[in-house]
Amino acid sequence: MDDVICDYSSAYQKALKNNPEIRYPQSQFDFFRKLAPVKDAIETLQTLDASLKFDIYILTAPSIKNPLCYLEKRVWIEEHLGSRYTENLIISPNKGLFIGDILIDDHICGAGQENFNGKLMHFGCEQYPNWSVLNEELNLI
Repeated sequence: MDDVICDYSSAYQKALKNNPEIRYPQSQFDFFRKLAPVKDAIETLQTLDASLKFDIYILTAPSIKNPLCYLEKRVWIEEHLGSRYTENLIISPNKGLFIGDILIDDHICGAGQENFNGKLMHFGCEQYPNWSVLNEELNLI
């Protein structure tokens, strides 16, 4: 979710700049709920879903510095994607526990991504820099 469908890094850097005394800006109330969507993420998820080629699940690791992030991530999904997507939201610190064909993630390790049995598509890297490239890779356009 973070830095794949919502822009965590920009919000984190902005919060650090605006409030340098707060060491963990992601620990602040409403941090996750107010994240902006990543360009083309919402539209691509809707296209993926409508194609009927994929069962879309959103797998996200929680922030241990903010127990409210569980609720805020859930609210973010409903506000940006609709309540139907909340049924397919999984919040876990270990992404390697889950079974699927494709995991689109901004990291290749650190939250169990390295143990995911399917294909790991490293979002934001040279091969998959944005959702437009992923659209092509997933044969959506």
